[in-house]
Amino acid sequence: MNLKFFITLVITIVTIRPAFADQPSMQAQIDMLQKQVNALQAQLDLIAASANSAQTQAQQASQVAELVADRVESVSSPAALKTTIGGYGELHYNDLDSGSEIDFHRFVLFFDHQFSDKLSFVSELELEHALAGDGKPGEIELEQAYIQYDFGGNSNAKAGLFLVPVGMINETHEPPTFYGVERNEIEKNIIPSTWWEAGAAYGGYSESGLSWDLALHSGLATPIEGANAYKIRNGRQKVAEARAEDLAVTGRLKYTGIPGLELGLAAQYQQDVTQGLALESASATLLEAHVSYSDGPFGLKALAAQWDIDSAAAEMIGRDKQQGFYIEPSWRINDAWGVFARYSEWNNEAGLPGEDAEQVDFGVNWWLHPDVVLKADYETQSGSKDDKGFNLGVGYQF
Repeated sequence: MNLKFFITLVITIVTIRPAFADQPSMQAQIDMLQKQVNALQAQLDLIAASANSAQTQAQQASQVAELVADRVESVSSPAALKTTIGGYGELHYNDLDSGSEIDFHRFVLFFDHQFSDKLSFVSELELEHALAGDGKPGEIELEQAYIQYDFGGNSNAKAGLFLVPVGMINETHEPPTFYGVERNEIEKNIIPSTWWEAGAAYGGYSESGLSWDLALHSGLATPIEGANAYKIRNGRQKVAEARAEDLAVTGRLKYTGIPGLELGLAAQYQQDVTQGLALESASATLLEAHVSYSDGPFGLKALAAQWDIDSAAAEMIGRDKQQGFYIEPSWRINDAWGVFARYSEWNNEAGLPGEDAEQVDFGVNWWLHPDVVLKADYETQSGSKDDKGFNLGVGYQF
């Protein structure tokens, strides 16, 4: 029995009973009944329309909810998080006897992409000294751009342009990670940080804390004449149409199996550090060792590095040996404040009798946030040049 028929029957029974009592004419009763049926029919039509509208609205709401859910899932899924952006930067103010300068030294952006669980891309793009171009002091540099494949079993391989695995600063040089406004002189003049090359590398680590890296890559091309002849820092080609007559090989061992301790040892060999520019081959070997130790608030870093260049021309100017070391104790007062002192000694002409360059730095870091730091230090240098003064800096990473 349908609803319409049932309602009609009820109305008929209800209306017929008083009709007999009042005894109106039969036609009047029929007309009255018809009006009531029509009114009920209109109400039923209205109810049905409302029900259909509610159902439509519910369907539309459900569709919208599904779209929103799909969008949230796509945004939060690993597929949507495959590309990441980061970076760091640092502003320096140097007030030294040799002159005063303010410089936005570095502005760096990282762009990384995860193709799959095993395959990824890493890049680093840097603007130095805020302004690049003809006659400008700065440069735009591509410091990293490589593909990495994780084999599983704690090993990986990469190919492309990457930072050379040597020293403590070269691979990790974001401002909040080290003390002092400027990077230390040893990892500037002996290990020419920041130092990147192009090639391929294989690395891995064990659960005991021992890790290893082995890389075959482009090499240095030192000048052979003038004031910078055979000077290591001036041999960086930065993989810009770089001469590749002789490749270099670098190996590193690192141990971090004891909490707070890092021990590192690296070596590099290049058959000709001049890339065929000199009349004779000038083979070059780099040895580097470092230790980093922290125990509560106390920290200590020390590093030593040495180049041996087998060349009569380099020997004549004392650059067959280039070496240096530094030691840096520090004290972390609390999460926000830390103080340090550093002694550095180096010589890019150690093959001849002469005075080594020496520099003493001491200062303070104030971390406004683990990734944002303000720095102040005082330095005094003697040997290659006599200079002293103070430095201020602000740095960040994200």
